[in-house]
Amino acid sequence: MTSLRILVGSVYGGALLTARTIKKELEKEGHHVTVLENPALDDITSNDDPLLVCTSTTGQGELPANLLPFYLDLRDQLPQQPGRPFGIIVLGDSSYGDTFCGAGDLIEEALYETAARKVGDTLRIDALETMEPETEALPWVQSWLQQV
Repeated sequence: MTSLRILVGSVYGGALLTARTIKKELEKEGHHVTVLENPALDDITSNDDPLLVCTSTTGQGELPANLLPFYLDLRDQLPQQPGRPFGIIVLGDSSYGDTFCGAGDLIEEALYETAARKVGDTLRIDALETMEPETEALPWVQSWLQQV
Protein backbone atom coordinates (compact mmCIF):
# COMPACT_ATOMS: atom_id res chain seq x y z
CA MET A 1 0.00 0.00 0.00
CA THR A 2 0.96 3.63 -0.32
CA SER A 3 2.78 5.76 2.22
CA LEU A 4 1.55 9.33 2.19
CA ARG A 5 2.40 12.60 3.95
CA ILE A 6 -0.33 15.15 4.56
CA LEU A 7 0.90 18.70 5.12
CA VAL A 8 -1.75 20.61 7.05
CA GLY A 9 -2.47 24.32 7.14
CA SER A 10 -5.32 25.07 9.50
CA VAL A 11 -6.78 28.15 11.16
CA TYR A 12 -9.93 26.97 12.92
CA GLY A 13 -9.36 23.22 12.64
CA GLY A 14 -11.38 22.33 9.53
CA ALA A 15 -8.36 21.35 7.44
CA LEU A 16 -6.83 19.44 10.35
CA LEU A 17 -10.06 17.51 10.94
CA THR A 18 -10.22 16.73 7.22
CA ALA A 19 -6.60 15.48 7.23
CA ARG A 20 -7.19 13.33 10.31
CA THR A 21 -10.34 11.83 8.77
CA ILE A 22 -8.41 11.02 5.58
CA LYS A 23 -5.67 9.38 7.66
CA LYS A 24 -8.17 7.28 9.61
CA GLU A 25 -9.98 6.06 6.50
CA LEU A 26 -6.84 5.35 4.46
CA GLU A 27 -5.19 3.46 7.31
CA LYS A 28 -8.22 1.16 7.41
CA GLU A 29 -7.28 0.26 3.82
CA GLY A 30 -3.66 -0.47 4.76
CA HIS A 31 -2.03 2.80 3.71
CA HIS A 32 0.57 4.45 5.94
CA VAL A 33 -0.36 8.11 6.48
CA THR A 34 1.59 10.77 8.36
CA VAL A 35 -0.27 13.97 9.23
CA LEU A 36 2.10 16.92 9.70
CA GLU A 37 0.37 19.67 11.67
CA ASN A 38 3.45 21.90 11.72
CA PRO A 39 5.39 20.71 8.69
CA ALA A 40 9.07 21.50 8.28
CA LEU A 41 11.19 21.18 5.17
CA ASP A 42 12.92 18.09 6.61
CA ASP A 43 9.52 16.36 6.62
CA ILE A 44 9.69 16.17 2.82
CA THR A 45 13.43 16.09 2.14
CA SER A 46 13.98 13.02 4.35
CA ASN A 47 11.70 10.75 2.26
CA ASP A 48 9.98 10.45 -1.10
CA ASP A 49 6.37 9.74 -0.07
CA PRO A 50 3.65 11.38 -2.14
CA LEU A 51 2.51 14.68 -0.64
CA LEU A 52 -1.02 15.80 -0.01
CA VAL A 53 -1.49 19.39 1.10
CA CYS A 54 -4.70 19.95 3.04
CA THR A 55 -5.00 23.62 3.88
CA SER A 56 -7.49 26.31 4.63
CA THR A 57 -7.12 29.83 3.29
CA THR A 58 -7.02 33.02 5.33
CA GLY A 59 -9.22 35.98 4.38
CA GLN A 60 -6.63 37.51 2.07
CA GLY A 61 -5.92 34.28 0.22
CA GLU A 62 -2.86 33.48 2.31
CA LEU A 63 -1.57 30.36 4.02
CA PRO A 64 -2.42 29.65 7.66
CA ALA A 65 0.27 30.56 10.20
CA ASN A 66 1.24 26.94 10.89
CA LEU A 67 2.00 26.25 7.20
CA LEU A 68 3.69 29.57 6.45
CA PRO A 69 7.21 28.69 7.79
CA PHE A 70 7.26 25.54 5.64
CA TYR A 71 6.15 27.52 2.59
CA LEU A 72 8.78 30.23 3.13
CA ASP A 73 11.54 27.64 3.57
CA LEU A 74 10.34 25.81 0.49
CA ARG A 75 10.46 29.01 -1.56
CA ASP A 76 13.84 30.07 -0.15
CA GLN A 77 15.66 26.75 -0.41
CA LEU A 78 13.85 25.08 -3.33
CA PRO A 79 14.84 21.50 -2.42
CA GLN A 80 14.47 19.66 -5.69
CA GLN A 81 11.77 16.99 -5.69
CA PRO A 82 11.81 15.86 -9.34
CA GLY A 83 8.68 13.94 -10.21
CA ARG A 84 7.47 13.66 -6.63
CA PRO A 85 3.67 13.35 -6.74
CA PHE A 86 1.57 15.88 -4.87
CA GLY A 87 -2.06 16.84 -4.58
CA ILE A 88 -3.92 19.73 -3.01
CA ILE A 89 -7.11 20.01 -1.01
CA VAL A 90 -7.89 23.61 -0.16
CA LEU A 91 -10.70 24.99 1.95
CA GLY A 92 -12.00 28.49 1.39
CA ASP A 93 -14.99 30.78 1.25
CA SER A 94 -16.11 31.89 -2.19
CA SER A 95 -17.53 35.13 -0.81
CA TYR A 96 -13.89 36.35 -0.72
CA GLY A 97 -13.90 36.52 -4.53
CA ASP A 98 -10.45 36.58 -6.13
CA THR A 99 -8.69 35.24 -3.01
CA PHE A 100 -10.93 32.14 -2.79
CA CYS A 101 -8.70 29.14 -2.05
CA GLY A 102 -5.59 31.26 -2.68
CA ALA A 103 -3.50 29.22 -0.25
CA GLY A 104 -3.73 26.24 -2.59
CA ASP A 105 -2.41 28.29 -5.49
CA LEU A 106 0.55 29.51 -3.41
CA ILE A 107 1.64 26.07 -2.25
CA GLU A 108 1.09 24.58 -5.71
CA GLU A 109 3.37 27.16 -7.30
CA ALA A 110 6.05 26.55 -4.67
CA LEU A 111 5.94 22.77 -5.18
CA TYR A 112 6.13 23.20 -8.96
CA GLU A 113 9.34 25.19 -8.44
CA THR A 114 10.87 22.10 -6.80
CA ALA A 115 10.03 20.02 -9.91
CA ALA A 116 7.36 18.05 -8.03
CA ARG A 117 4.57 16.60 -10.18
CA LYS A 118 0.97 17.52 -9.51
CA VAL A 119 -1.45 14.63 -9.73
CA GLY A 120 -5.08 15.40 -10.50
CA ASP A 121 -6.93 18.66 -10.10
CA THR A 122 -6.96 20.68 -6.92
CA LEU A 123 -9.99 20.01 -4.76
CA ARG A 124 -11.45 23.38 -3.78
CA ILE A 125 -14.01 23.11 -0.99
CA ASP A 126 -16.29 26.10 -0.49
CA ALA A 127 -17.40 26.72 3.10
CA LEU A 128 -20.59 28.31 1.76
CA GLU A 129 -21.60 25.01 0.18
CA THR A 130 -20.03 22.33 2.39
CA MET A 131 -20.28 22.17 6.16
CA GLU A 132 -18.21 18.97 6.45
CA PRO A 133 -15.23 19.20 4.06
CA GLU A 134 -14.15 15.64 4.79
CA THR A 135 -17.26 14.35 2.98
CA GLU A 136 -15.94 15.87 -0.26
CA ALA A 137 -12.31 15.10 0.48
CA LEU A 138 -12.59 11.34 1.02
CA PRO A 139 -13.87 10.36 -2.44
CA TRP A 140 -11.43 12.81 -4.03
CA VAL A 141 -8.50 11.25 -2.15
CA GLN A 142 -9.55 7.75 -3.22
CA SER A 143 -9.48 8.85 -6.86
CA TRP A 144 -6.25 10.79 -6.36
CA LEU A 145 -4.47 7.78 -4.87
CA GLN A 146 -5.32 5.68 -7.91
CA GLN A 147 -3.47 8.23 -10.06
CA VAL A 148 -0.37 8.49 -7.86
